[in-house]
Amino acid sequence: MLTTGLSALAQTSDSPLAASDGQTVLPYAEQKYRGNVGTTYLNSDPPEFPAPVTAPEGAPNVLLILLDDVGFGQFSVSGGGVPSPAMDALAEEGLLYTRFHTTALCSPTRAALLTGRNHNVSGTGVITELATGYDGYTGIIPKDTATVAEILRQNGYITAWFGKNHNTPVYETSAMGPYDHWPNGLGFDHFYGFMAGDTNQLRPYLFENQTALGTPEEDDYYVSVDLADRTIEWLRNIEAIQPEKPWLAYLAPAATHAPHQAPQELIDQFAGQFDMGWDAYREQTYERQKELGIIPAESVLTGRPESLPAWDSLNDDQKRLYTRMMEVFAAYGLHVDQEVGRVLDYVATLPDADNTMTIYIIGDNGASAEGGFDGTLNENAFFNAYLMTTEDMLDRIDEIGTEMHFNHFPAGWAWAMDSPFQWTKQVASHLGGTRNAMLVKWPARYASDGETRTQFLHVIDIAPTILEAAGIAEPRSVNGTTQTPIQGKSFLDTLADPDAEEVRTSQYFEMVVNRAMYKDGWWAASLAFEPWDPVRGEFDPLTAEWELYNLDEDFTQASNLADENPEILAEMEALWWAEASKNKALPLDWRGAERFSAELTGKPNLAGDRTSFTYFGPLAGLPESSAPDLKNKSFSVTANVEIGDGANGMIFTQGGNTGGWAFYLQDGTLKTAHNYIDVEVFLVESDSSVAAGEHELKMDFAYDGGDETGGGGTVTLSVNGETVGTGTVERTTPFKYSLSENQDIGSDTGTPVTYDYTAPFVFEGTLETVVVDLQG
Repeated sequence: MLTTGLSALAQTSDSPLAASDGQTVLPYAEQKYRGNVGTTYLNSDPPEFPAPVTAPEGAPNVLLILLDDVGFGQFSVSGGGVPSPAMDALAEEGLLYTRFHTTALCSPTRAALLTGRNHNVSGTGVITELATGYDGYTGIIPKDTATVAEILRQNGYITAWFGKNHNTPVYETSAMGPYDHWPNGLGFDHFYGFMAGDTNQLRPYLFENQTALGTPEEDDYYVSVDLADRTIEWLRNIEAIQPEKPWLAYLAPAATHAPHQAPQELIDQFAGQFDMGWDAYREQTYERQKELGIIPAESVLTGRPESLPAWDSLNDDQKRLYTRMMEVFAAYGLHVDQEVGRVLDYVATLPDADNTMTIYIIGDNGASAEGGFDGTLNENAFFNAYLMTTEDMLDRIDEIGTEMHFNHFPAGWAWAMDSPFQWTKQVASHLGGTRNAMLVKWPARYASDGETRTQFLHVIDIAPTILEAAGIAEPRSVNGTTQTPIQGKSFLDTLADPDAEEVRTSQYFEMVVNRAMYKDGWWAASLAFEPWDPVRGEFDPLTAEWELYNLDEDFTQASNLADENPEILAEMEALWWAEASKNKALPLDWRGAERFSAELTGKPNLAGDRTSFTYFGPLAGLPESSAPDLKNKSFSVTANVEIGDGANGMIFTQGGNTGGWAFYLQDGTLKTAHNYIDVEVFLVESDSSVAAGEHELKMDFAYDGGDETGGGGTVTLSVNGETVGTGTVERTTPFKYSLSENQDIGSDTGTPVTYDYTAPFVFEGTLETVVVDLQG
């Protein structure tokens, strides 16, 4: 009888599935009946069903939590000013790791977390929207880097993923699949969440496994609440059905990634609490971190980058706007702490709570500076190389934190959240981008409560730690593919021993050509671009300046020792190039917003080379990356409809309140709107109502920008071939309408392109066909 997945096989030396070094081939071979079969059951040996694979005895449940865009100095658990009572409680019951590192960007960190290999080896050198055709940057987790979930699943675990999935190629997220790179294809029995890098917290487009559920319409909906509810529900069900089966639950909330949105009552709690500004916030956080022992007492607080303004240099309007943005952000952070806290509280009530290993990674990178100097009402504006100004936003200050905007605070606050370190998200060269706190608790095995651990760790070390905890060896082959060895190292010994030897003595970092090399306490760093600069011009990585820090003596990376140690720096730089080559981090690519364009980068697109697209009736939820590319060209949308008097509803939309197009009827009036990255909305409407009956309704956009991106043009509306309205769109969104909105026909599943209508705005009448023609 097969009693455990690995251990039973390992004990059988002649098993074809057990290698001499303990590594296995997955999946295990199907069991076949070995008894004697007679002519009937009466003269046959007793029957025996194939035994299911079961996990090794004592294998723990694993609760893996990963927050998004969090600075080291953000939450109170690591000395920050945003309250985190649930994290604080977990830190008192478990361990706080203060030298844990991520990749400085979300998709790469998540791929490295799941596979135990470096992000480039896992095909994810950057977010999937910026992928290129090189092995380290495809945005595809390759089959030779199987996830820890897949390994656990084939060794007797049940697995689930709740929340953000930003590890599926953008051109594979439609109903056409293929589904190999969706969570179910990455080792997860169950998935509930969203397929994007970010989402509106009140109006996400959700999936369960491979089925689109659409957008919730409850008035009080927040995705953090929903994800906590779904996680608890799943745990309740599986514990009731088979409590002895261990589980892996991967909870990846959207917070605190933009848009920063939270319930109004939480926002109100923070009124006036950040009036001190970002400079004073960093100083206060730095002092708390020293008092709490988060950082050594002799640590030096790093200075403000020269390009960031001092808080005292701002005018009253700027301070009022920026303070409001930080209040909303703090409420957003407290909200996700409360909701994840509900999951932690529920897990603590389970009969096998003590044998549950909780790993809580507080951020997949540092706090995000992608709001630019002034912050923004629309993070997507940054990805279209546009930085909003205070004047763009001040008259809409009371809408910040609601579903109306994809808001993001100023870069100064991001820098403050990363106290005491330099820089922010994207900057893999410095600790502000890569240093995140982590909490670990496993009561059944380790009772070290309220202690701190300082071993240097990297996100690739999570997967092998889970495998060792479960007693499961690293497989040599998974699903017919020989595996690239896991590069991470288990840090299980550090749970029991604060003085355990260093797990990781060497690690390379690279993100959009911000580079670093860590080796035996030394850290070499080369900053290529400031993270709040969306436009990136000429650059030569061979002549770029490098800095050098001794992290054993300089916890905060405050003292550049490059001039004093040229030989060490030269060795570290050469080592970086060697590691980059070995780990598929080459070729380097420093382009910015233009990498979002499939046309410019050659990313696959389901639209292919077609210039005409016919849709037969309503069709919701087609991702922008799989839809006709309307940007920087002329196009038309023609709909054959049958309507009644005063008809309403969406005919065609692509994008939402972050940018995009809408073509619709409102009280019988034919309308077209273009949202230019939430800076300006251009609306063109017919001069008369469309009568009841069958009609051909058409919008035609004549682009006048030539070869330039983001140009304007003229919209012409027609009914049955007769022009009924014209108007000018002065500028258009050049690169990306959204990271999470869709193309919809017959409704609007996301946020509205203009608040002239209310989503979902289902079409009243019959949509026979909708034809989109691209005209170059």
